[in-house]
Amino acid sequence: MEFLTEYGLFLAKIVTFVVAALVVVSVVMSAAQKERGDHEGEGELKIRKLNDKYRKLRETIQARLMSDHERKTFEKARKKEQKAEKKAAKAKKQENDAQDESRGRVYVLDFDGDIKASDTDPLRRAITAVLSVADPEKDEVVIRLESGGGLVHSYGLAAAQLDRIRTKGVRLTACVDKVAASGGYMMACVADKIVASPFAILGSIGVVAQLPNFHRFLQKNDVDFEVLTAGEHKRTMTIFGENTDKGRQKFLEDLEDTHVLFKEYVGERRPDLDIAAVANGDIWFGKRALEVRLIDEIKTSDEYLIEACDRADVVSVAYQRKRTLPEKLGLATSAALEHTVWKVLGAFRNQKFQ
Repeated sequence: MEFLTEYGLFLAKIVTFVVAALVVVSVVMSAAQKERGDHEGEGELKIRKLNDKYRKLRETIQARLMSDHERKTFEKARKKEQKAEKKAAKAKKQENDAQDESRGRVYVLDFDGDIKASDTDPLRRAITAVLSVADPEKDEVVIRLESGGGLVHSYGLAAAQLDRIRTKGVRLTACVDKVAASGGYMMACVADKIVASPFAILGSIGVVAQLPNFHRFLQKNDVDFEVLTAGEHKRTMTIFGENTDKGRQKFLEDLEDTHVLFKEYVGERRPDLDIAAVANGDIWFGKRALEVRLIDEIKTSDEYLIEACDRADVVSVAYQRKRTLPEKLGLATSAALEHTVWKVLGAFRNQKFQ
């Protein structure tokens, strides 16, 4: 009984904190929205050479495993290499930055999708920058994609941005480590090649719509709600009004038409795929997805990019909009809130299995 009392007090404190945090986040984000108009469009491209990142990781582990004498010899040799690299870079610059014709570039983009595909605008800007310099003959674009899908029109636009890469004739590879389902797979299927980890979730080629209806509740409480439209199909389904069989049927027809367009889109970009067999809304894990040809290879994005470093200069490109102070505070509060919620859920899970 004492445990339940303490646990109840603990939950009450958590609930109080969550409510207070939500209020703070709402206030901060509201202020951020007001200032956004003055800062819209401000941002910068973040460029990072991943060859250097992976090389430093390798050198760090090598140095830790060496004896003092070996480490000194290694560091001395590395300094000579760095000096030679700087000299070569200087000479290259003096030759009008002439590129090595035998070595191309791999441009790495990231897309972390929410229900609204909010990363589409940064992706659009990054793609525009990459296409201004990419060479279709020797360069490649890799999109590290994570998304469970969302709004049809939002993900349609995100996929159209990736289509720009293929239209320019630049090779496009999609790497999926966790999930590319529904709208996420709509984006992935644009790529010339899809690489996924063994247990990544792929597919969900289907369309879903769900909404509550409060008509009977309002009717029970003598509340009238009227829906006035001009145009027979302006409003087929409503949350508060009474839905009709005719409106419901039209809504289903629209869903089916959207599904047909989705299947056509995937089929055009992956002609070897048996679209009838996979376009039932089901999902497949990596290895199973390979069997039904939803993907082309089992491999993590790290594996793919490390191998790419041997044949090309691998460059991460990301567009980042400069955030205002209220936005930064809002993100910090949101992260703290998320951490607290997961900590509570973890504690509850552990208590359950003790």
